[in-house]
Amino acid sequence: MSNLRRLLRLFRPYWGWIALGTLLSFATLLANVGLMAISGWFISAMAMAGAAGVSMNYFTPAAIIRFFAIVRTVGRYLERLVTHEATFRMLAQLRRWFYEHLEPLAPARLQSFHSGDLLSRIRADIDTLENFYLRILAPLLVAGLGSMVFIVFLGKFHPMMGLVEGILLVCAGIVTPITIARWTNKTGNRSVQNAAALRTHTVDGLQGMGELLIYGAAEDHARQIHSLSKDLIRDQQQLARYTGISQGIMILCANLAMLGILVIAIPMVHQKQLSPAYIATLALFALASFEAVLPIPTAFQSLGETLSAARRIFSIIDAKPEVSDPPVEPDIPDTCPIHLQNVSFHYNRQDSTLENIHFDLPPGKKLAIIGPTGSGKSTLIDLLLRFRPVTSGHITFAGHSLETWSGDTVRKQIAVVPQRTHLFNTTIRNNLMLANPEADAQTMEKACRIAQIHDFIVSQPQAYDTFVGEAGVKLSGGQARRIAIARAILKNAPILILDEPGEGLDAATEYATLQALFDALSDQQSLLLITHRLAGLKAMDEILVLESGRIVERGHHQNLINTGKRYRSLFENFGELAAIRE
Repeated sequence: MSNLRRLLRLFRPYWGWIALGTLLSFATLLANVGLMAISGWFISAMAMAGAAGVSMNYFTPAAIIRFFAIVRTVGRYLERLVTHEATFRMLAQLRRWFYEHLEPLAPARLQSFHSGDLLSRIRADIDTLENFYLRILAPLLVAGLGSMVFIVFLGKFHPMMGLVEGILLVCAGIVTPITIARWTNKTGNRSVQNAAALRTHTVDGLQGMGELLIYGAAEDHARQIHSLSKDLIRDQQQLARYTGISQGIMILCANLAMLGILVIAIPMVHQKQLSPAYIATLALFALASFEAVLPIPTAFQSLGETLSAARRIFSIIDAKPEVSDPPVEPDIPDTCPIHLQNVSFHYNRQDSTLENIHFDLPPGKKLAIIGPTGSGKSTLIDLLLRFRPVTSGHITFAGHSLETWSGDTVRKQIAVVPQRTHLFNTTIRNNLMLANPEADAQTMEKACRIAQIHDFIVSQPQAYDTFVGEAGVKLSGGQARRIAIARAILKNAPILILDEPGEGLDAATEYATLQALFDALSDQQSLLLITHRLAGLKAMDEILVLESGRIVERGHHQNLINTGKRYRSLFENFGELAAIRE
């Protein structure tokens, strides 16, 4: 019930739309039932008048029939218009609301989730929540209002008519749906979980198709997808079977209500307590009145799926960010020096990722951190960007403790080229302008020349308006990396962090890119180069050698070549010492 209350609170800003859609649906229902009832009376009365050879006023009932027909048609159109407009507004707001809660959790709190799972939650699970209004809330409100009106109406003719109508409406609209919902609760929840798992495996398979093919695991992955697909189809078939049963019971109750009304009405006609023309009216009224509860079994069945989707959404929303922003923060200065003092970090109590890291990165300094994979280099970036809190030690940013700044403020002052480059499915120009929406063509071209990617871009038929495909699939890894570097240059931030910038580049392009980048840096810009490829290190003001989360050597390039055993060993292992010595 807590999830249900939370859903109601989420939809609170749209109660006006919900109320209007419900009233239109209710008016349409009354018009449809009224049309059936008055049509039955009109036909019966005309037949009786013809048999008796008397005249009757058919203009008034004909006008009423036209009125109900117009109300039903216009009401149905307006109801669809309002409810769908409300639904689209809700979905847009829900996605925004979910993303606003999701963004502070990245990356620390989201590492346990597959990208396909997150996509499933923000797309499919949010879409499922639209059922709460269209298939659950509005039908239940209309059914409740309509049932009370119909019971009172029939009760005016005879209390037993109202009683029969009420009992069968309760059976069709409450007892049957609740029973069916209990039977399908596990199936509905399992259907949501299987659908989410299927989407996750499909997305993961597409993203990792190269690795699956290389390691010969594509067939196993395909079998998993096939198995999940079969499970989902089985659940959907079972849900459809129960839906058919509930609809059959609904029709049975409607016909029993019509029969019960006839059993009560016919003796009343014989006793001259009721006009014969009302027999058809009441019978058709009772039959049509069950339109009010017709959507209820689907509503109760959808409730389980909706609550299951809501639980998946709320499980992420309820997670607390790894790092909380302060309520107030200092004014950002023109320069943003960074100072680390005895910084340590570990993911758990046993394993230490970083231990006693200390260095200074003032404006204009170029600092390199090198070391093998797994030595904690990328974790250090997470600490500087306020994605994770330090376990011990202290980080100073722009003269204040890092904790006094919000994550957004810190990240605005730092341009990062991460290991895993992400490009959106749009043009090269739009991907570049994410860093600086105000950048003109000349500035963009300059950044791309520094990144050694301009010549490739202009060689394309659409040049900078070339689409890169989903996640940059139309580009090679090196081309995507250089676009990411150009994007970081365009940001023109006081601090530039390059995490393995030469990944996917040949040696000549890597050296040319780094050299052009070093030349383009202003005196007030600082650079943090994190790499294991060892290119461009001669231009660094200081080099830190990281191993198992600790700084084992530090100094200038030439000093480390002469005295640093690990640094020298790294060059010898990569076969680059001779090239560096020239």
